Amino acid sequence: MFSWFFETPMPHGQVLLALGLLFGFYMAWSIGANDVANAMGTSVGSGGLTLRSAVLIAAVMELAGAVLVGSHVSETVRGKMFDPTLFEPLPLVLGFLAALLAAAVWLQFATWFGWPVSTTHSIVGAVVGIGAVVGGVEAVKWGKVGEIVLSWVTSPLCGGLMAFALFEIIQKTIIDSKHPLRQVYRFIPFIVFYVAFILCLVMVWKGLKNLNLDLDLGGALAVSTVAGLVAAGLSVFWVRRLRLRHERERRELKIELEQDRTEGIPFVRKQHRAEPAPVAELRPALAPGSDLPMRRWEHRREFEFARVESVFTTLLIVSACFLAFAHGANDTANAIGPLAAILAILRTGVVDLQAAVPLWQLVLGGGGIVLGLATWGYKVIETIGKRITPLTPSRGFAANLGGATTIVLASRLGFPISTTHTLVGAVLGIALARGLEYLNLRMVRDIVISWIVTIPAGALLAVLIYYILGRIFLPD
Repeated sequence: MFSWFFETPMPHGQVLLALGLLFGFYMAWSIGANDVANAMGTSVGSGGLTLRSAVLIAAVMELAGAVLVGSHVSETVRGKMFDPTLFEPLPLVLGFLAALLAAAVWLQFATWFGWPVSTTHSIVGAVVGIGAVVGGVEAVKWGKVGEIVLSWVTSPLCGGLMAFALFEIIQKTIIDSKHPLRQVYRFIPFIVFYVAFILCLVMVWKGLKNLNLDLDLGGALAVSTVAGLVAAGLSVFWVRRLRLRHERERRELKIELEQDRTEGIPFVRKQHRAEPAPVAELRPALAPGSDLPMRRWEHRREFEFARVESVFTTLLIVSACFLAFAHGANDTANAIGPLAAILAILRTGVVDLQAAVPLWQLVLGGGGIVLGLATWGYKVIETIGKRITPLTPSRGFAANLGGATTIVLASRLGFPISTTHTLVGAVLGIALARGLEYLNLRMVRDIVISWIVTIPAGALLAVLIYYILGRIFLPD
């Protein structure tokens, strides 16, 4: 498969091919270090997964998404930002090399500080810089750049509002109810239906678009509805097993089983802004006839909360797996797209609007993402999961589901949106649902600044690297 490595009509072709492979892998590594935290940050921060487990699960799902359904035909990267046919082959190759290296360097810099930035915006900023320098300012499609700038506002705002609304629903219908476990049993099929429905739409419109399924709105909704109904049906058996297990645990732990009395509602957990943790407001006597004098109602309340959060832990992990798979399928192109364009130009000596992406390039990109996640992914995972606001499994689940819902709606309506910004905004929405004092405003400030700086930083770095490469490879 590497037979053409030494068969290039371009000057310095062998060296440029080697640099393309190196920079492409470095970009994939940087994506894994920064962007994969979108899916796994809430799972680790809420305690649903250990860091080691999150890395292993994300590695499998990211690689599977990249290899199984990654793009096999890539536009000459970000051809949406400028027309590649306006450029000569060698300057364009150097431009793509500079864009890859610049975006990777910026992502590594951001990861060092734990800033979750958009990998798409990083590569777009770099490509815009190259397009402006090589082809002139008029060669850049500034309308597309404006849409990206608009996404700095729309993405976190929409993600935050959706996550806020979902968490409020969960809070009022389950967590603050008199019988949280009973409510979980009742609503699990509906929750599972919605989760499967939304995640299926994410896969169809975001993660599987490279399969060219060409599903219209009706087809996508039909497939997602069937998936939701099947999942909801299976969840009924899950609910039955949960009931039996929880009742057995109640008996083993000697948790009070009597029904609540109308005059006492000790289970309504109230979140006081002045208190660091939820507190029980009422502590009435035990139900008549109880032979457990040391087991007050609050023991049952905490028992139920622990089991409720364990249910949301399962749902959180499932949603994280789907988001990681979709990310591997979709965002590997940020590293492999420019690389595929570079290799195609070097192999043929001409500029083509589309470049084939063989399987080994997808494996290269997926492998780089996995390595980046395993070595440096913990930095941004810690930011999303712990440094913005404390998370529990139910809060993390609401953030994931709110982000996924926003991605689906925005993709369908054509709104400019960033997955990274959306999921960070979802976590912010969860924090605001609890109160402004639960939000790390200093961390939020640093993240917003990093978002604003990403495109100009990528552009300036790309221009600098392009001039260095031009001095080496372009004829005088």
